[in-house]
Amino acid sequence: MNLRLWILVGIVAISGFSQGMILPLIAIIFEQDGISSSINGLHATSIYIGILLISPFLEKPLKRFGYKPIIVLGGLIVLLSLFLFPFWKSLWFWFILRLLIGIGDNMLHFGTQTWITSFSTVKNRGRNIALYGLFFSLGFAIGPMMTRLLSISESLPFIISAGLSFTAWVTIFLLKNEIPDHDSTEATSFFSTFQRFSQVWKYAWIAFLPPFGYGFLEATLNGNFPVYALRIGVDINAVSIILPAFAIGTIVFQMPLGLMSDHYGRKKILRFVMISGFLTFVAAAILEGSEAALFSCFFIAGMLVGSTFSLGISYMADLLPKHLLPAGNIMCSIFFSFGSITGPFIGGLMIEYVEGISFFYLIAFMLLTIFVALFFFQPQQQQSAYK
Repeated sequence: MNLRLWILVGIVAISGFSQGMILPLIAIIFEQDGISSSINGLHATSIYIGILLISPFLEKPLKRFGYKPIIVLGGLIVLLSLFLFPFWKSLWFWFILRLLIGIGDNMLHFGTQTWITSFSTVKNRGRNIALYGLFFSLGFAIGPMMTRLLSISESLPFIISAGLSFTAWVTIFLLKNEIPDHDSTEATSFFSTFQRFSQVWKYAWIAFLPPFGYGFLEATLNGNFPVYALRIGVDINAVSIILPAFAIGTIVFQMPLGLMSDHYGRKKILRFVMISGFLTFVAAAILEGSEAALFSCFFIAGMLVGSTFSLGISYMADLLPKHLLPAGNIMCSIFFSFGSITGPFIGGLMIEYVEGISFFYLIAFMLLTIFVALFFFQPQQQQSAYK
């Protein structure tokens, strides 16, 4: 079990590295090429459109073929797409490659996180999913630093990321394939997946808001902040340091928050981090003229809300029976995608058309909305001790 867990989180770390690199890297390349912030933000949504498109089709092959083939195919799609970026610099070609990365990443994450939630117990679920989030954040923190390589070559960051993805990808062949638990009376067609979505939504809708919020937050910071920062006078080298501060903060507190959620309950911890994150981004909006203040706010925000995706998955697993976990994990990915698609697009429009109001207020408002929903939510079914 330990080998399996470490290999899975290692694969997720490299996936986090490629995602953390590609959003700010392409945003900066397009900004330097004179492409508008709204088009830049819309282009950033392509990776999440890919996640959204593939999501409804993943449950049936997972239950039929098991975890390993899904992860292998997803990883292969990601590394080949990264390798192809330097061959042709075109808006549409890069849009398609980012969309393919979204498809591959979703297959990879769906397989790994469902596998981990399946073999984890209630007592160690928070810890294991926190470890999953921790390694993703480690990769995500290092990724934006690749923007410094633009001064050497536009192709170099993509080549490095493809090589690291291949190294992680081969390790999955060390694992023995497993088939997820499922109800033998359930159909596994495309339409039956949507029927299970309605069951999952009925009992665990609240658990999908944190992944939505994390997707919104992550994509907005990485897709819009580099553009916004350059427009308010922040140096590009400072951006490459400020952005990773969020992921570093996540790394520092991912495990403590996971363990605290095991002890105090997912809902209480989620409410605490949402309201605290709201206050942190309000502070970022007020202090955005200072690079040191932005670094501090990003670091604190990472400590607080950087774990919302993993906490949301853990909360979802608390609320659902095991045979609904694949559908629940798919819905986590779908809501993450919704947040990731809407975030950069709305953020890009705000940067371009709204003057005098910091785009950090957009993030703060989103976090406050999720806090209010968590505050009033009451579970319909007593399936978990963590209500």
